[in-house]
Amino acid sequence: MSEPAPPVPRKEPRRIEQLGRLRVDDYAWMKDDNWREVLRDPGVVRSEIRDHLVAENAYLKAVLAATEPLQARLFEEMKGRIKEDDASVPSPDGPFDYFSRYALGAQHPRHVRQRRAGGPEEVLLDEEEAAKGKTYYAVDAASHSPDHALYAWAVDEQGSEYHDILVRDLDTGAVLPGGPTSASGSLVFSPDSRWLFWVWRDDNARPAKVFRRPARGGDDVLIYEEVDEGMFLGVGVTADDSHILIEIQNQETSEVWLIPAGDPTAAPIVAEPRRAGVRYDLEHWNDRWLIRTNAGEAVDFALMASTAAVPKAATWDDWIGHRSGRLIAGVAAFKDHLVRLEREDARDRLVVMARDGAEHEIAFDEAAYALSLSPGYDYDTQTTRFVYQSPTTPRQWFDYDMATRVRTLRKTQEVPSGHDPALYETRRLDAIAADGERVPITLLMKKGTPLDGSAPLMLYGYGAYGHPHTPTFSTQALSLVDRGWVWASAHVRGGSDKGWGWFLDGRKFHKKNTFTDFIACAEQLISEGFGRPGRIAAYGGSAGGMLVGAVANMRPDLWGAVIAAVPFVDVLSTMSDVSLPLTPPEWPEWGNPIEDPAAYDYIASYSPYDNVVAQAYPAILARAGLSDPRVTWWEPQKWIARLREHSHSGRPVLLSCNLEAGHGGASGRFDHLKEVALDYAFAVWAIEGKGAL
Repeated sequence: MSEPAPPVPRKEPRRIEQLGRLRVDDYAWMKDDNWREVLRDPGVVRSEIRDHLVAENAYLKAVLAATEPLQARLFEEMKGRIKEDDASVPSPDGPFDYFSRYALGAQHPRHVRQRRAGGPEEVLLDEEEAAKGKTYYAVDAASHSPDHALYAWAVDEQGSEYHDILVRDLDTGAVLPGGPTSASGSLVFSPDSRWLFWVWRDDNARPAKVFRRPARGGDDVLIYEEVDEGMFLGVGVTADDSHILIEIQNQETSEVWLIPAGDPTAAPIVAEPRRAGVRYDLEHWNDRWLIRTNAGEAVDFALMASTAAVPKAATWDDWIGHRSGRLIAGVAAFKDHLVRLEREDARDRLVVMARDGAEHEIAFDEAAYALSLSPGYDYDTQTTRFVYQSPTTPRQWFDYDMATRVRTLRKTQEVPSGHDPALYETRRLDAIAADGERVPITLLMKKGTPLDGSAPLMLYGYGAYGHPHTPTFSTQALSLVDRGWVWASAHVRGGSDKGWGWFLDGRKFHKKNTFTDFIACAEQLISEGFGRPGRIAAYGGSAGGMLVGAVANMRPDLWGAVIAAVPFVDVLSTMSDVSLPLTPPEWPEWGNPIEDPAAYDYIASYSPYDNVVAQAYPAILARAGLSDPRVTWWEPQKWIARLREHSHSGRPVLLSCNLEAGHGGASGRFDHLKEVALDYAFAVWAIEGKGAL
């Protein structure tokens, strides 16, 4: 039986001259000039492009045909670890508890509420019903009005992140006509419930304007327009309901505008005008503003305080000082307490402060774990909520009495097919990077896994935008770990795992640290017997896809498989195209190769697509989404074409494109698992040579 033949796209050399430099792109034609319309309607993509993507999907299916039983088994295993009729912990607000729950077999939840005094559940939004007949359906924001009379949500039905906002009258159950369209996923009611604030996305899929409209429908009033196409926009409300916030930021600069809640139709006032390189965000706590900022060389952020009505920087007073390596990641404010989420050396902690300044830390025992705050709606309460988890411990929701220091377990994530944490172990290691930095690694494995290099190893990384890769519990990863794999997470620079400086050392002209850190992690794991060259799968998505694409070029000998989900691999071309949604906003992250020769040269030196050369590449799988506004489909499409042309290993180079979804892949909770099952089955097949297991 002959091997399936890969699709061979035509080559159309396009000369691109930029800043006195020349590059030739044979596959630039894969970008559709009509891409803006494709985001709104994937069906209008140029036929030649669609035909090639369909052919890539067919080739992948043919090559991995022997893994289909394994894919099916992996899917059933992962699905079996999900409680099908799961429900969130109710969050109290006034007379109601608000929560969500899934019906048996449902891909999407119902949003419900129940009177705290008792009574039947009231359905606010049934996503499963609304999603019927749709290939994609995702609700990215939902909120009830403070008077409990209305419910608003932002829904995306293409995966393009263009949303329609709908508002339901909870007395009649009717959806009010004429809701906003072309919206981002950011919306908020004014504290008096009379107004809805929302953000409009322009034709380049960028959030550009903030509008106010009567909550029950009516004319939209433009209240803020962002003239810098490199900034993101969002709206919010302070914890004490004193102000509506318009929040503006990119990766290095931010600005906040204020609207007093007592006068929600007032024109917004800037709190502190933006200054390049200065980030700040605001919270209002009783009689003062709290400002989390990196101003004054507070790399890992400090907390400042201001009692001024408008907190200009001149009114900021030192409150909780900066300490290098301790990142103040966020705060949650309550009437009598303030909770800080801090991160140091890739470990989270929660610190509770009373109004008199007394502090205490909420302690945890495991070597590696993740914490997140879930403060809820109530401001005048002494109870906060947090979520605890670790690679071996399922998620646990705790209500914590900030005065008595008593924690109450409200829910433990249920694993219906069973999970015994005692069967697994987590370890923390440090790899020594090329420049001497210690790069943390978190490991998950079954107890008794041989540490002689024989176990297959999955090494996951991200390392961008300051997003930490926290050691969470993954019901999906267990499917590999239970098969004898070691799962390792590399806390590389570019994230904020060891503070904001860890991020700064992995971006722009320091971006290569992300890649060399990942390689150092692989080498450390090999030296300690957790894997061996050629039996490691490198796994990353989006900017993490850039990471694994770069290390595939730099050290192809280390990897037996590379899995790149919606990978940002055509960095030079994308950062040179001002029309694309994320290009101007992300110049602070990567550099501007249109105007800066040094940025051009540095990006060109690592961009995965531009650095594909003739060498023996490992087996590679990339996934794409046709309506993805963040990593457009042609990036992985072009990359796979160039890899296949240059690799002489004989190993497969594969592309899977979801023709009906965007950056996050399939929207349903079970459909998404099929994409993960494909990734894992590919890894098992590529590393162990097994089609069914």
